[in-house]
Amino acid sequence: MIRLIAACALLFGTACVGDESPAKYGASGKFWSLSEIDGAAFGALATMEFDEAGWIKGQAPCNRYSAQQKAPYPWFEVGPTMATKMACPDLAAESAFFTALSAMTLSEVGNTTLILSNDAGRTMVFKSE
Repeated sequence: MIRLIAACALLFGTACVGDESPAKYGASGKFWSLSEIDGAAFGALATMEFDEAGWIKGQAPCNRYSAQQKAPYPWFEVGPTMATKMACPDLAAESAFFTALSAMTLSEVGNTTLILSNDAGRTMVFKSE
């Protein structure tokens, strides 16, 4: 019985070690700028960076934000988003950004393109230099 418990602890312990976010698959160390939502050009500034393991941060059209990325790659799920609360003329664009971000369930990392999507056909396309 003790061997079974030890084996389970070892198995589950190693399964949870390491970064399994998009950062591990090429998204870290890059500054991602949102270029489109659902195929339409996004006219405001919105960025994303993959910080420490499991965290994203960036600039929405009005406010800085951060959130935990809670699902292993290629899945994408952000936990509660924390953002500053400044007003600006782009609040509608900010609302569209956060609404789309919270609906994304998949991620695909390329060399200079990051695509977030979901089963309903929604997409967010980010570019890096």
